[in-house]
Amino acid sequence: MKIVVCIRQGRNGEINPFDACSYEAALSVPNAEITLLSMGPASVEEFLLGLTRLGAKRAILLCDKAFAGADTLATAYALSCAIKKLSPDYVFCGRQTLEGDTAQTGPMLSVKLGSSLITNVMAIKSCDDDKIVCETRTEGEAVSNVPALITVERINTLRLPRLRSKLGTVEVWDAACIDADISKCGLTGSPTRVIKTYENQSGHRKCEFLSPDKLRFAVEQGLLKNAERTAPKGVAQNKLSKVYIVGEAPRGFAETVSDDITVLPLDTPENLAQIIKKEQPKAVLWGSDPLSKRLSAQVASMLNLGLCADCTSLETDGEQLFMIRPALSGSIIAKIKSVTFPAMATVRTAQEGIPDVFIAAGYGVKDNVEAVEKLAESFNGAVAATRKMVDQGILPYEYQVGLTGKVVSPPVYIAVGVSGAVHHIVGMDKAGTVIAVNPDKDAPIFDYADYGIVCAFEELKFQ
Repeated sequence: MKIVVCIRQGRNGEINPFDACSYEAALSVPNAEITLLSMGPASVEEFLLGLTRLGAKRAILLCDKAFAGADTLATAYALSCAIKKLSPDYVFCGRQTLEGDTAQTGPMLSVKLGSSLITNVMAIKSCDDDKIVCETRTEGEAVSNVPALITVERINTLRLPRLRSKLGTVEVWDAACIDADISKCGLTGSPTRVIKTYENQSGHRKCEFLSPDKLRFAVEQGLLKNAERTAPKGVAQNKLSKVYIVGEAPRGFAETVSDDITVLPLDTPENLAQIIKKEQPKAVLWGSDPLSKRLSAQVASMLNLGLCADCTSLETDGEQLFMIRPALSGSIIAKIKSVTFPAMATVRTAQEGIPDVFIAAGYGVKDNVEAVEKLAESFNGAVAATRKMVDQGILPYEYQVGLTGKVVSPPVYIAVGVSGAVHHIVGMDKAGTVIAVNPDKDAPIFDYADYGIVCAFEELKFQ
């Protein structure tokens, strides 16, 4: 069978970690003929050549000035043109990149290819010439017939090259090679446009330091504060008419920019696309749960509409929707508009059915995991983990919060032994109250906490 693996080189020159897992998953499929596919400048050719030592005998680099500045929709279009030429049985993609954190390209690409789709893959149970069976993070077991596209979570470690492994070949294709319509490529074909960017100062909090015996007090204060939490701040003076929301979750965001709100049910992408095309609202807002993310990307691809992901706030002048979201691993904030209508966005909504209290275990408590679990039990809460705790095999990936894990926004988030790396902060900065416990009074986590307790975990008193 033939598998195309979509690869992106990160800003640090390394392979995007989700793509690395996708590549390893493909290499683990018996008798698979693997082709790597990437889009970027000429310098990426050497990067791809090195990756062929792991098992892919062929790599394709899409390189053309026409591809520059592409958003997720334009990227999906260019990739689809190349993949149609390659005609694989399966396409494997990482869940997302670290730069954009949108998780849109895979679902958009599946629409352009007309293939079935499985997202958030945690394990491939079987893969043959007819079908693929996967275990997913959010929906249990999923089965798709050929041709299929899957997006892979961070579920494995990419192998190292063997001592005598041979290099494959790298071919460079321009827009003409793949018969691409350049009006649909690059910046020209990108319906979302960044208006401005600025440093991200959100998430910083004024920390009140408490003694080790005040943890329960801090939790109780956080739960009281949660009762006062409101919908997203800010209400536009000039509002949009005819805004649609898919499901009830985005309502709070919609109310900041419109009084004319219609709710659509979470339905098939085909049905939703048909309604949106017929009714032509000014904007369509979606939640941030995995299903909404997947559906929104599929609908955007069907209708060739711009889609802004993971918005933390919205603005409008009465005609145009402006979407505000973190970018570049959360280090900057971008203000974005769409040049297609209706404007579409996923907004950062709270999860349903999650515990009121999360206890996040950092590497500083690697030897006290059982005690952390006991602490979570005492608050009827759930355990979360930093990336290092997962990478070291101490806690499972399902627990990981952060850029390469999941985003949570519980009423109370207790970070114990967590240093405060930005990759973790972006996964928990929307929690109602953050309590940090760390023996290092200068740990960055205290800059993002409402309450701080400077002590070792063993000194903490929570009875």
